[in-house]
Amino acid sequence: MTTGSGAGTAGGTVVAPTGIERALSAAVAGGSADAVVELLARTRLYVLVARLHADIPGWTAPLPAIRDEASGRTCVPVLTQGMLPPWHPEWVFREVSLGELARIWPYDVRRLAVNHGTPYAAMVDARPKRLKAWSRADERSGGAERGVLLTDDGGPLHGPLAHGLALGAHLAVTNGLIWNRLGAAYEDYATDRARLRSPWGIPHRAEYRDRLASLMKNQLVGRVQEAVLRTRHTLAHRLGRTPTHEEWSDAVDRAFAARDAEDRAVADRALRHITLYEEKFRADGAIAPEGRVDTLAAFDLGRAVNVVRLALGARYGEPQEAEQDVLRLGELARAAYSSWADFSLGYLMARVVHRAEDDGPEAAEPTYRQSLAEHRVLVQDPTSPYRNIAWS
Repeated sequence: MTTGSGAGTAGGTVVAPTGIERALSAAVAGGSADAVVELLARTRLYVLVARLHADIPGWTAPLPAIRDEASGRTCVPVLTQGMLPPWHPEWVFREVSLGELARIWPYDVRRLAVNHGTPYAAMVDARPKRLKAWSRADERSGGAERGVLLTDDGGPLHGPLAHGLALGAHLAVTNGLIWNRLGAAYEDYATDRARLRSPWGIPHRAEYRDRLASLMKNQLVGRVQEAVLRTRHTLAHRLGRTPTHEEWSDAVDRAFAARDAEDRAVADRALRHITLYEEKFRADGAIAPEGRVDTLAAFDLGRAVNVVRLALGARYGEPQEAEQDVLRLGELARAAYSSWADFSLGYLMARVVHRAEDDGPEAAEPTYRQSLAEHRVLVQDPTSPYRNIAWS
């Protein structure tokens, strides 16, 4: 196993794009081939594919091969998430796990070149007995790590674009993806297209633009749930204080008196679920004793950022257009919320209320715990965009 070479400095100091590449460099420097394999088993790896080939139904392009000039050996090149190059309309990426590489490995190639030609490279032994070690490590790892905050040190870190991208940080943390990137892939080309088709129902660019417009108008977050919160917000403005639960409940009853039975039932459940989760937020220290959530708009706005990134990965849009959409989403978020903490709680509330509505509060408990953990990462981690980007 040998390291690669390349450039990438800031003020004379090499700066890794993400913690993934820093960890890989440390594992390589430690000299343990097994440690490198264990790390790669928990890491998203990518191979370059011509879009023309990626679009052929039912066909997977073979692994690419390059010649390493230093050793003269033929290698299969892969990239880690932080090392993907800029977006290109005709070149896309396929994500591969270490276990999948072991299964489809070409019989005549003996080296895996990770981030070849960069400061964060590793040359990994791929002889048959080592491929078995790859498979075992893949089984132990459970796949790419999720629930982690990943930042591209070379991407937007401050300013309006970084602010807009940070609206999508909840889902980025959920999936273990870089939060501040508009680039070659969100997850990978095929997955980005598949995620747009389901659950979003987006098979092409025109539908994407329509769905994004709906998200920007907060039309998908749940009109009844949003109306229940708006009723309390309006009442609080009139009273000059947060209304009691009884006052709020009476106001909701009046507001929905002329609605159909289904809307009244949904409103009743929404009031109960919102009350339940605000109490849980207080018990868990996520919200102040007198705090409240006034709008669920964060859920549509945060998801919209990820839809923009998915569409860019699916090649339904281009980077300049995506950047303008993200900037617009940032403006909408600043109009709806006064802080990152409020935005994050609005996102969290929407997520758990919808899960409780669909499956009941007991089934929503794992979603609550996961979402609360991600909220804490974003509002407490010193490297989080919510700690380093001004809200307004």
